[in-house]
Amino acid sequence: MVALCSLGAFESLAVSTAMPTVAVELDGLRYYTLAFAVAFATSVVGMLTAGRWCDRSGPAPAMWTGVALFVVGLLVAGTATGMGALVAGRAVQGVGNGLFGVALYVLVARVFATERHATVFSAFAAAWVVPAIVGPGLAGLVVDHVGWRWVFLGAAVLTVPAALLMRPGLTAAHEDRPVAATRPDDAGAPDTGAPDTAVPDAAGGQPAAPPLHALRLALAVLRAGRGLPAVVSVRALVSAAFVGSEVLLPLLLVHERHLSPGGAGLILTVGALGWSGASWVRGRDLLHLGHASYVRLGGSLLTLGMIGAAVLVLPDVPAWVGMAFWVLSGSGMGLVYPTLSVLTLELAAPHEQGSASSALQVADAVAAAVASTATGALLWTLHDVVGLPAYAAVLGLTGLLAIATVLLADRTRLVED
Repeated sequence: MVALCSLGAFESLAVSTAMPTVAVELDGLRYYTLAFAVAFATSVVGMLTAGRWCDRSGPAPAMWTGVALFVVGLLVAGTATGMGALVAGRAVQGVGNGLFGVALYVLVARVFATERHATVFSAFAAAWVVPAIVGPGLAGLVVDHVGWRWVFLGAAVLTVPAALLMRPGLTAAHEDRPVAATRPDDAGAPDTGAPDTAVPDAAGGQPAAPPLHALRLALAVLRAGRGLPAVVSVRALVSAAFVGSEVLLPLLLVHERHLSPGGAGLILTVGALGWSGASWVRGRDLLHLGHASYVRLGGSLLTLGMIGAAVLVLPDVPAWVGMAFWVLSGSGMGLVYPTLSVLTLELAAPHEQGSASSALQVADAVAAAVASTATGALLWTLHDVVGLPAYAAVLGLTGLLAIATVLLADRTRLVED
């Protein structure tokens, strides 16, 4: 699992580093954010499919199908001759990523004891450390000396052995499936072994049809009901805030500050290192805080980092200053993400863990897709009028989303303290 996470981290950081160059060479600079948004959007298809699929058949089928589509998408993107073909490849890649992303969550729930979930999720974040250190720099060298296509093609080749390392864990999940047929408050009720015909709505409403359960939970972002709906809401907000900012930062550094792709990629490195370091702290509960307090602290750091990164629009301010602030945003995500993952598995009934994980990631992906599309459109609209300060305006708006996570942190608890 950690190997696959590391590969995913390398691919994400490398593609983000290369994308400004890709967009220029394929004459698609104004479609730059679309290449990110489409992958997030189509991942929703994979997530909605994977949730119920994993609950019924275990994580293996969704995992292998997702990996296959992920590789195909990378190959299509790596051989693209126009921006349309590249976007199509990213779309296929997104479906695959959605499938195996949910499968990973379910695998954690079925293989590891509950008390180890926080440690496992922090290990997933730690898997970003090495890719964060070498990924952007290596991607910059590949772009400069070999060509951007090998960023995609190389990731496709490396995905296969990383996926094969998952076989022991998938076998263990298949042989020991702790799937309950009752809710936690039905202790003592017999398990008939029959498949569920309806899944209770975690927001407290009437039972939803299984295929719609993940989508209904994802739509809880509109109301942020206490408990699992609020967890989904906060996940959407932090995803929108972070992704909406991060996809623009390499573009700002390459095309406005004239850094090399590798140099611009350093901002992704420091953000990922901050994320990994904070996840390590969270996984060991070194701050001895409750879940809601970790969310509140993480949201605060995320906000400060985004506001600070806006200084990159000032030509006389060294680029490293903005990069230093971005460490705070990464650290905030490192505190919030593992916390929300743990809360999702704790608040969902065992037989709903696939659907709940799917809902969490659906909200994540939809928010990221909307944010990257909206920030890109807003950036180019403002850029034609005010120029470089347009980046600061967009970063300020994403900072407002981060502030909202601080305000909603207490609602991730089921009861008032």
